Amino acid sequence: MTGNPQPYTISVPDAALEEVKQRLSFAKFPDQLQSPDQNDWPFGVPVAEVKRLVTYWKDKFDWRKAEAQLNKLPHYRTEIEVDGFGTLDIHFIHQVSPNKNAIPLLFSHGWPGSFIEITKLLPFFQGDDKTPAFHVVAPSLPNFGFSSGVNRRGFVLTKYAETLNKLMLKLGYDQYVTQGGDWGFSVTRALGRIYPQHCKASHINLVLAREPNWTKHPLLALQHALFSYTDREKAGRERTKWFDEEGYGYNLLQSTKPQTIGYALADSPVTLLAWIYEKLHDWTDGYPWTEDEILTWVSIYWFSTAGPAASVRIYHEATRPQPYSDISTRALGEYTPNVKLGIAHFPKEITVVPDTWAATLGPVVMQSSHDHGGHFSAWEVPDAIASDVQKMFCRGGPCYGIVKGRNGY
Repeated sequence: MTGNPQPYTISVPDAALEEVKQRLSFAKFPDQLQSPDQNDWPFGVPVAEVKRLVTYWKDKFDWRKAEAQLNKLPHYRTEIEVDGFGTLDIHFIHQVSPNKNAIPLLFSHGWPGSFIEITKLLPFFQGDDKTPAFHVVAPSLPNFGFSSGVNRRGFVLTKYAETLNKLMLKLGYDQYVTQGGDWGFSVTRALGRIYPQHCKASHINLVLAREPNWTKHPLLALQHALFSYTDREKAGRERTKWFDEEGYGYNLLQSTKPQTIGYALADSPVTLLAWIYEKLHDWTDGYPWTEDEILTWVSIYWFSTAGPAASVRIYHEATRPQPYSDISTRALGEYTPNVKLGIAHFPKEITVVPDTWAATLGPVVMQSSHDHGGHFSAWEVPDAIASDVQKMFCRGGPCYGIVKGRNGY
């Protein structure tokens, strides 16, 4: 691995800012079905919503203000050699704790999130007399944000895991813990499966697990058979059913024909806005998104190093890893024995499973159920995520001292 990490400043060229305004000024909008409620969402983002946001983006949104706010974070870039893919420039946030016993924590985002999701968690992870301190590393995944893009086949989940593990080792963290949702679930699960000597424990807030069966999990299967679902679990099954029937279309397209949707995402900021805003709306628990928040999230994709189409290729590569890897998204739903696991359940997550299902993923040391929150819980309810992580690693917690030589306080 070459080159020491260097401070990085986000600086979008003026020409790129002017270009997006020009593209927005030529936007054409579809019609929509007439309805008593013109703000009706079942068909997708209402036209009035997109027009409002496009107007705001073109006339009022100040990227330079958002950029300055983002640049208050401790940004870095470094080169990582990935086997078979050469050198990638990896962008990451790195908040270093003054506490010499702070625990290295790797945060992995997903789609349509980014490194920005760590922003609200950073204050919680500084630690004090009662809560553990963490060294926080939050990369832009390859093909996302301000990290390099990859335009060759075979950059499967094992390659994302290899990249992040090498980043942590390069930063001097031989052992670390992880937190993630969305693709962060899959990436951190892959880290635990491939590098258990380095990845010692994980906390996840998307739970992709299946019903326990009698062969692999007889005790959990018995528990599942004997006891009725709780109210939380019943509501979770309904939420999952809704997502499977009404919210899964994007996944089918991105996992089968990412190149096709890529043309629209690369060419039209309006398409990118509608494609992402639908998820921000549907996957959260009534979170009051502001125009500036929405457009900052979308702009990180529009101005990304690899372009807004590159990020969706992970869906195809991860679900069809052969012949490059045997580790698929389905395989990561199997029991992983060597990494302690903490699990958070949120009512408006896109997949909400019963506790017995979640317990099939590995040596679960903690499960928590929250009354509020959705898919972007680190942004929606950061205190809930932080509290869970603190409880896992605090003195007396189930993972206290799990990282050799680092107790957090």
